Amino acid sequence: MPAKGQGIRKRTQIDMTNRTMFIWVAGVSVLLGFAIVGSIFLIQMIVFNEKVLAEKSKTVSTLEIDNKNIVELQNQVRALDANQALINSKTPSEDKAIQVILDALPSEANSFALGASLQNKLLANIDGLTLNSLQVDSVAGVESLDDNAVSLDTSTTAVQNEITFSFSVSGSVDALKTVLKNLENSIRTIDITTLQIENEGEGLNMKVGARAFYEPAKVVELKDKTVK
Repeated sequence: MPAKGQGIRKRTQIDMTNRTMFIWVAGVSVLLGFAIVGSIFLIQMIVFNEKVLAEKSKTVSTLEIDNKNIVELQNQVRALDANQALINSKTPSEDKAIQVILDALPSEANSFALGASLQNKLLANIDGLTLNSLQVDSVAGVESLDDNAVSLDTSTTAVQNEITFSFSVSGSVDALKTVLKNLENSIRTIDITTLQIENEGEGLNMKVGARAFYEPAKVVELKDKTVK
């Protein structure tokens, strides 16, 4: 009987020891799990902070370069404002000289305005000249001309921010020379791509294919960037 009682007490002690070990192992496992999760979170925070610092460094570097470039740009603008050729070309006279450059290379692909300029200024009021046809192509994917436009060709593809146009005029040699002179002296940048002159009765017929250019405005603004 005493031996049996001792056996029961030993088993009880073993069970209690096993329970104690289980509790300790479970507790250590929980603490280890928290430590691992905490370490992973800490590493992620360190990596994230490094990314943020790297982006901030890029921003600071960009701003430093831009600030240096501003000084050079201001000097160039001042030089252009004092350019005598630009001063002589500005209209009206109270405009700044640099406005000539902005007018020569507009920020929008306005085919209708180009057509109106050709029809009412460059090809108008020339003695002995007859305007037979004028076609200004719209810039596909950029603009859509209304019914008042001189001509609309939706198949035209925009290449290097250009507006293509063509016209046919007839008249004397002097009249045709005046047309070419007007195109050359135009404030707009005009590049003649094709030129054909034919005899027509007592005068000449001239067919011209050309292109004018525009430069879309650049937008400079600060933006927020999300770092993940």
